[in-house]
Amino acid sequence: MEKLLLGIDIGTSACKVAIFDLQGRVIAQSTKEYKVYYPAPGHVEQNPNEWWDSICAATKEAIFKAKIDAKQIRGIGIDGQSWSAIPIDKSGRVLHNTPIWMDTRASDICRDTVERVGFDRIFRLSGNSFEPSYSTPKFVWFRKNMPEIYNSTYKFLQSNSFIAFKLTGQMTQDISQGYGVHAFNMSEGKWEDGFCEELGFDREKLPELFQCHEVIGEVTPEAAAVTGLSAGTPVVAGGLDASCGTLGAGVVKVGQTQEQGGQAGGMSICLEAAVAHPKLILGFHVVPELWLLQGGTVGGGGAIKWFMQELGAFENSAAKAAGSNPFMIMDNEAEKIPEGSDGLVFLPYMAGERSPLWDKNAKGVFFGLGYDKTRAHMIRAVLEGCAFALQHNLRTAEEAGVTVEELVAMGGAANSRLWTQIKADVTGRVIKVPTSDTATTLGAAILAGVGTGLYKSFDQAVRDTIVITRTHEPDMKAHETYKRNYEIYIELYEKLKDTMQKI
Repeated sequence: MEKLLLGIDIGTSACKVAIFDLQGRVIAQSTKEYKVYYPAPGHVEQNPNEWWDSICAATKEAIFKAKIDAKQIRGIGIDGQSWSAIPIDKSGRVLHNTPIWMDTRASDICRDTVERVGFDRIFRLSGNSFEPSYSTPKFVWFRKNMPEIYNSTYKFLQSNSFIAFKLTGQMTQDISQGYGVHAFNMSEGKWEDGFCEELGFDREKLPELFQCHEVIGEVTPEAAAVTGLSAGTPVVAGGLDASCGTLGAGVVKVGQTQEQGGQAGGMSICLEAAVAHPKLILGFHVVPELWLLQGGTVGGGGAIKWFMQELGAFENSAAKAAGSNPFMIMDNEAEKIPEGSDGLVFLPYMAGERSPLWDKNAKGVFFGLGYDKTRAHMIRAVLEGCAFALQHNLRTAEEAGVTVEELVAMGGAANSRLWTQIKADVTGRVIKVPTSDTATTLGAAILAGVGTGLYKSFDQAVRDTIVITRTHEPDMKAHETYKRNYEIYIELYEKLKDTMQKI
């Protein structure tokens, strides 16, 4: 029987399950959506049990589509969204919804902790700023605001480690998700026990750390019954979605950079040492002995999806009539508008902004509207605004002495030739596109392949699975046009940020 691998991706809006052969070809895949909850201002949650239900359904469907024997799946890798804080009791029961990466409820806790402990001490150990999006302040928030939940919590799990637990019964923490906890020693890859209590939570609530490709258990008979998987199938620890996507895009060498275009945007620069910047995000790569200097923005696929849902009635209707994709129709409209959108600039801060602003009160803005502007101008401005957010992070990385020559794109946004070209033109850098919308699940599957010995090394896995489908060279004339709009983009936030706090 042909040997196969399974990748599971726990995204913000949906989970994706994909079955791959050892050449990285998709045999079958399935996607299932779930809800995001907004119970109070600044509170953004998801129910981990709904993730699990969706993954069970998607896994069964993928196996059915593939028409395979589940025993052909020789390893399972899991990637997940960042900065969860899933409270689990000793029996494995979820005690509360998890705050997700968009949640900012712990802003006051962050201010108090930085004042008490000191920014420099926290940053020196963890390589990351102490912001409400991260896991640490969420742990402390539970302790202060829901002590009954906190006291009943045996372990706080991350998104991928929760699904790994549901599959195997083992509570673990992979090293690439360690960056969400500020008691994680970023240089040495270990918990600093004494720093946990100083930050405001108990060390015992952190699981044991594992390498991302390390086998942490096998699919239990109970999990096999609800997923359609074969009991005994090895499961590796898995990792952060952006890091797995970086691997699935083929970025495993120092200096290579992944550009992410999923629900959120961002970039991940591959490093051989822990080089930090207070406005960026530093974490371990899922590939051992490498780090990723990352920028994570709110502006990404979610921004254009919002526009399509709220203002895209025409495209939705036209797509339905033609049996096509509304996003493709929006691309066609935007392509008719010149670079720079005739002066229309969009700030893509649709849920505040993460790096490099770290401003939960930042707001989305269209600037430059006039009677001469059309919906097509607005569509293109959204695409360009998200590209400016990417450029802002790349420029910030340069302040730490980290430069980028070439980008490798991944995520659904990379399926748009127009959007990818806009990003190349805005950044002035070559962008290569592998199999874009499967990069994250492929990265998770590669971890399982390396962990189970189906690949001898990460280098071999990349050689065997990654194919570049197209290359976008920057148009430097367009780049000069975008330079002017980028400067306006930066200036707009600086002039509006105080006003944004009032809304």
